[in-house]
Amino acid sequence: MIRGIEFQRTYRLMNKNKITLSLVAALTLGMSANAMAAGFQLAEYSATGLGRAFAGEAAMADNASAQFRNPAMMTYLEGTQISTGAIYVDPNIDVEGEVTPHAANGNTTNQSYQSNAKDIANDAVIPNFYLSHQLNEKWVAGLAIATNYGMETELPSDFKGTQFGNEAMVKSVEINPNLAYKINDQFSIGGGVRYVMGEGHFGAVSSADIKHPLTGRIIIPTGTTLKYMEGDDTAWGWQLGTAWQINQDNRIGINYRSAVDFKLKGHAEGAAFKLAPGQKLNGSMALSLPATAELASYHQLTDKLAVHASFNWTDWSSFEKLEANIDTIGTVAIKEENWEDNYRLALGSTYQVDNKVTVRGGIAYDTSAVSDKNRTLTIPETDRLWLSTGVGYKWSQNLTLDAAFTYIFADDAPVNEPRSGIESDKASVPFGGTYQGKITGNVWLVGVQASYRF
Repeated sequence: MIRGIEFQRTYRLMNKNKITLSLVAALTLGMSANAMAAGFQLAEYSATGLGRAFAGEAAMADNASAQFRNPAMMTYLEGTQISTGAIYVDPNIDVEGEVTPHAANGNTTNQSYQSNAKDIANDAVIPNFYLSHQLNEKWVAGLAIATNYGMETELPSDFKGTQFGNEAMVKSVEINPNLAYKINDQFSIGGGVRYVMGEGHFGAVSSADIKHPLTGRIIIPTGTTLKYMEGDDTAWGWQLGTAWQINQDNRIGINYRSAVDFKLKGHAEGAAFKLAPGQKLNGSMALSLPATAELASYHQLTDKLAVHASFNWTDWSSFEKLEANIDTIGTVAIKEENWEDNYRLALGSTYQVDNKVTVRGGIAYDTSAVSDKNRTLTIPETDRLWLSTGVGYKWSQNLTLDAAFTYIFADDAPVNEPRSGIESDKASVPFGGTYQGKITGNVWLVGVQASYRF
């Protein structure tokens, strides 16, 4: 699933090659796409929003979690409120295809074999915590601790493609203090700073014995660590939002979240760096969490029924290529990506059954951040359809409990490597041949939330 090792010379001189660095970060940047949202983005910030497929989030103010999607919405919250919960994500992602091996004469062979892997994306629990406090009639302060980027994948040891990568992980935690101001009965604004902590590890191992083309001697045994890198960093970002209360029953919210730029620092090891087993080399890689924006609306149709909608944009087109800086090696071009901006449209509804029970529902369509032409095993990206439902129960005057369930249908997507005209793809062919196949999968999510008003 990860970009293969690049050779600077032909397979016949492989024993003299300098194997070019190819961090498996690309897998990290791809697999969460099928698991949750586009790229390596997560949408799962609250169970309340999950129940309506995160429709209308920048215009909603159910509880203190509202600030994570639009800090201006805190002006609709009274007193001091706390909201906390978690969402369990179970992605079921499979890779099915055929590998055509590479021959010693520099051409691919005529024989192909299956190379499949099932359930390669690990499940996860995504927690969250939110606090809002009304300072006076105009000002509200808040604190959000959550994440909207992360993933983890692992390929089985019998998968005949681990030379492209066998494991990858990215985790991030965001601490987000916010401040909101009510200009008048119609308009509110809000903003905050974002302190983001990120870490990741990436690795690849050989899936077959690699022999010298002349002597037949095994030079890279099966299971040899070809490359492994891990690193971490912290970075700052910001967000800014506004809300317009058109009238008593209709509201519009807009929010923008800046890009956050990491320089993941850590170490690298493996045969790809001509290192002995256990030997490590310091290095770093730039990784950006892209800017996002949301336009949302809320409409109270009757005393019991409200509908809401969201249009989301993520600046994935800023992700064109990966480069790394490794001590004693220098700057290395990892691969060309050519991602595209991602768009998401969500429609949802809220129905107040009585003074205690609220039911929610929603549907969303999430577009892929990569076209069929540029999809690779490192980026099993595809369009997704969300179906969500949820319920809220007012346990007491101050305590509300929420639960939600979502099922995501991921479109089957073709994947062919090497891609036409991409030199970094062609450089991988001598080591593992070509690959033709498809990505299939689905995801289900369950969330719970507790909100308390003081």
